[in-house]
Amino acid sequence: MSNESFKVRAYGFGELAQLYFPTITKKSASAQLRRWIKFSKNIQQKLQDLDYEPGRRILTPAHVKVLIDEFGEP
Repeated sequence: MSNESFKVRAYGFGELAQLYFPTITKKSASAQLRRWIKFSKNIQQKLQDLDYEPGRRILTPAHVKVLIDEFGEP
């Protein structure tokens, strides 16, 4: 996606995952995004500081910002 079209806003976890992994199913994309988060201790701590809990279905704009700062825009 180009910078102009990506907006930092609240996203469903699966919705954001599919933006990162558009060629796989929503379920597989969600699992892959969870894997990325799991293997980044830095991200885990930043998300926990923002009251994120694994299994959460909605990501706040603050959560999304943490993810794009680490992984780039989808």
